Amino acid sequence: MIAIYHHRCGGSTLAQLYYKYGTMNSGKSFEIIKVAHNYEEQGKPVLIFSPSIDTRGGADQVGSRVGLSRKAIPVDMNTNIYESVQIHQAATKNKRIYCVLIDEAQFLSKTQVLELAQIVDDLGIPVMAFGLKNDFQNKLFEGSYNLLIQADKIEEIKTICWHCDRKATMVIRYRDGVPVNEGEQIQIGGNEDYKPVCRRCYNEAFKQK
Repeated sequence: MIAIYHHRCGGSTLAQLYYKYGTMNSGKSFEIIKVAHNYEEQGKPVLIFSPSIDTRGGADQVGSRVGLSRKAIPVDMNTNIYESVQIHQAATKNKRIYCVLIDEAQFLSKTQVLELAQIVDDLGIPVMAFGLKNDFQNKLFEGSYNLLIQADKIEEIKTICWHCDRKATMVIRYRDGVPVNEGEQIQIGGNEDYKPVCRRCYNEAFKQK
């Protein structure tokens, strides 16, 4: 599959904006690390960006649950990703950037998603954005909402429900081991705070309350 990405993204005329979404534990960050390795093994530079709001592995890191990590360029709400790519492109003495990879893309603003589209359309560089689609209340994040609108290609990264063998499409937030469906949209956490679940198990969790 990674080789297919390389074929589609290899030429600037074929550059597209990809949005690959999945719930918790679906391997999104691991996929970023794999894609980056595939390019760099062939001597083709990539840029990896990650919102600095997620500091679990460090503000400048993409970390997967299998233990692998990569350096990333931190992104906050004031970051212009388009300009950052231009700066890094110039720093490589115009050696081509072959792909831009975005971790936790749900945390991007609308403006930043439009900058990703601009990178594709104006610079001819493919962009792969990875992130959640819906939050613990099943509402779209700002970044995911705008990526669903702007992306040329949308793909689901699948994983299984924590409680059964169905496909997970939602996430439950826990507080002291109890499912909750109220609170701020953004609260960084791991397996003790969030679990991927199917629709039925999500609804069952709140029927019992």
